[in-house]
Formats: sequence, C-alpha cells, structure tokens
Amino acid sequence: MNDLQERQWIAAARRGDQDAFASLVRLYEKRVMALALRICRSPEDAAEAAQEAFLAAWQGLPGFRGEASFSTWLYRLTSNACVDLLRREGRHRSAAGPSLNDEETDLHLPDDAPGPQEQAERRELRDQIEAALQSLTPEHRQVLVLREMHQLSYDEIARVLKLDVGTVKSRISRGRKQLRNFLLKSGNFSPPAASKGSGKEG
Repeated sequence: MNDLQERQWIAAARRGDQDAFASLVRLYEKRVMALALRICRSPEDAAEAAQEAFLAAWQGLPGFRGEASFSTWLYRLTSNACVDLLRREGRHRSAAGPSLNDEETDLHLPDDAPGPQEQAERRELRDQIEAALQSLTPEHRQVLVLREMHQLSYDEIARVLKLDVGTVKSRISRGRKQLRNFLLKSGNFSPPAASKGSGKEG
C-alpha cells in the first residue's frame, strides 16, 4: 500500500464512496484497535470506541481538509472516543480483558526468542505496566500511550488531541511520575541507590 493509493481512497471516501472508506478501515483497523485497547483495556470497550471513531471519520470526511495526515486525524478521533466512553460509563479502572498482553498489539519489543523465564518476566512486567496505566486518569493515559507506545512526538500529540504542547508535556511528566510511583510500590522498579561517597563500583 502506497501513499498515493491512500490519498485516492480518502478522496473517493470524501465523495461518499463506501468501498473506498472500507479500504481505509481495513488499512487502519488494527492500529485503531491497538490504540483503543491500550486506553480502554477492555476489548469490548475498545471495540465500541473504535467503531465510534470510524463512524466519526465517515461522518467527518467531507470536512477533512488534510491539514494533518489522515492517520493523525484518526488517532485523534480514536483517542477522544476512548476518553468519552470512559467518562460516560465511569470505566477509569476497568479490570476486564487483556491489553498489553494481547499479541495483536505491537509493543516494539525485540523478538529474539527469549527463554521461558524471560518470557514469564516480560509478561509480568507487561501486566504491571498495564495495571499502572489503568491507575491513571484517561487524560494522562492517552498521552502516555501515544508517546510511549505509538512513538508520537510532543507536537504530533498536541495536534492529535488539540492541546498546547506545554499541556502535553505536563500530562506526560505527571503520568510518568504516577507510573513510576505505582511500579515502585509494586516492587518492579527500584529507586536509584543513594551515593555513599565511598567507592563508585558495585
């Protein structure tokens, strides 16, 4: 799939071509679902938010002017749909279903055939990170997911969420601090050792 094909689908979908829009859905559905899973956690909630995001995209396409890329625009719709759903139904800390453990989500972890012990440790860390993410507010969770897991820049996140860059940086900083505190309490991370002034090795 090349950029030209995507632009042709977007142009056709803006004119009401449902087949072209279906092609866009197939192109982005895994990425949209991965983002929704990481914010909502529950697969049912994520599927609902993803559906709402694609519906919003279909309804909004006639007014899409391309100031941001289609993917950035779709990330914004997805993220907003997730937060709206969580607020609407009070699911800030949903405990149902996997997210980071789901093999369909891309964690950017090296695939070098780790041994059973390493696999178990990696799964445990993923569980703890997921639990930590669910301890955050939806607003802090969405910026961390976009930054740490989808590798968006501060400027890109600001465009996706229509926020000031300063607000994005502030939320990411606070979210990281809350994550770190959660993981420290769970025993997964250790605080930096205090310098004793006697020897630097060991």
